[in-house]
Amino acid sequence: MSHLVIVESPSKSKTISKYLSDDFVVKSSKGHIRDLAISGKGGLGVDIENEFAPHYVISKDKKDVVKELKACAKKADDVYLATDPDREGEAISWHLAEVLGLDPETTKRVEFHEVTKNAVTNAIENPRRIDMDLVHSQETRRVLDRIIGFKLSKLLQKKIKSKSAGRVQSVALRLICEREAEIDAFVPEEFWKIDAEFEKDNIPFKAELTKHKTKKLEIHNGEEAQAIYDALGSTFTVEKIKKTTKKRNSYAPFITSTLQQEASSKLNFKARRTMSIAQKLYEGIDIGTETVGLITYMRTDSIRLSPEFTSAAMDYIEKTYGKEYVGSIKVSKKTENVQDAHEAIRPTSIERTPESIKQYLTQEQYKLYSLIYARALASLMAPSQSASTSLVLDNNDYKFNASGSILKFDGWLKVYGEYDKSKNELLPDMSENEEIDAKKINKEQHFTTPPARYTEAKLIKAMEELGIGRPSTYATIIDTIQTRE
Repeated sequence: MSHLVIVESPSKSKTISKYLSDDFVVKSSKGHIRDLAISGKGGLGVDIENEFAPHYVISKDKKDVVKELKACAKKADDVYLATDPDREGEAISWHLAEVLGLDPETTKRVEFHEVTKNAVTNAIENPRRIDMDLVHSQETRRVLDRIIGFKLSKLLQKKIKSKSAGRVQSVALRLICEREAEIDAFVPEEFWKIDAEFEKDNIPFKAELTKHKTKKLEIHNGEEAQAIYDALGSTFTVEKIKKTTKKRNSYAPFITSTLQQEASSKLNFKARRTMSIAQKLYEGIDIGTETVGLITYMRTDSIRLSPEFTSAAMDYIEKTYGKEYVGSIKVSKKTENVQDAHEAIRPTSIERTPESIKQYLTQEQYKLYSLIYARALASLMAPSQSASTSLVLDNNDYKFNASGSILKFDGWLKVYGEYDKSKNELLPDMSENEEIDAKKINKEQHFTTPPARYTEAKLIKAMEELGIGRPSTYATIIDTIQTRE
């Protein structure tokens, strides 16, 4: 018996071939092999008048790939289609079946969410059929892209010499333009702040003026600020002390959008760079004893974690940090726009700590893997606990607020603390009706500022919140907008 396995990427084919016996041949399609034609009415490759029937052609740069795959498929007793586990991957499998003359009803479609020996061999042993619902979903999106994109692109090329328009790209660009218009239209407004500086038991702290009697205070100009400043004495009375214990839950494990946002703000990686590094970590890294995928599939909108990983991670947390650090599983609130097709992004093994494999990774791979590892582990850890104190200080009916917080139990911050800087703001021990003299009272002029321009992370967050695009599109969209200025 000889078996042909077809995956999308050449590097993944190298990794997978190491897991399977010699009677398996693993080949790569190098992504899509067919696309909509650019012939026919309007060059759309879609027959709008005949129920939007698509007309596909083999891509010019894939003719040699198709020739090789056809030759391999002829020799093989059976063919396994092992493209990516998403809508796009399902469509690639269907296109391969069509071009290679395979029957979609009998062709073996295998799906795995991590490139590890267990996951791959298990998928090969349990093939399914091509999911035509997913294929039709991808086809619909592609046809819609083509109709809108081609027609709008021609208009824009004619009017403003633009290269192209995209269904999602155009909406993202609109968000940027609307924000720019807000910035242009913004008129700064003057306001003032008054605060007092204190020190007790060698602990300095500040309190800010917020109210006069019970009314919230807004200081609009220098005259108002001076009048209040003149009405203040140097002695303040502690009117109210409130002490609470605050719990802070860990973040959910990464989905595509949150990984891109966090890698942008914490590691200064562009979205496209993040996805490129994540792709390599997913497809497989040689770590000396084996070649293995280090993370699960990185295109996902679900925070779900597999029971096997959760169990192993919780055992690891208890063994490494203690029972009090074990938390609970994050439950996903299923919303209309979430497909929940596969797990959150996580390490394939909790035992493969970043330090233990650092020597096999590039600096960027190590940084991103460390971030993903810490986030997945922290998501299953106990909340952090802080002792918080807030003070209200009175000065001639003007109320000043001060607050402080001390971390009592680090919980999930034990592993995620370096990415989440929580400051200890100390307040001295004080009692109600105690009097304290200010070392200094400050009044400062400020002006309101316009909304900030989008960073990559903020634009991805805005698109996600508005339900624009899918996880796999964010990096490409942002890259296109920046490249074309």
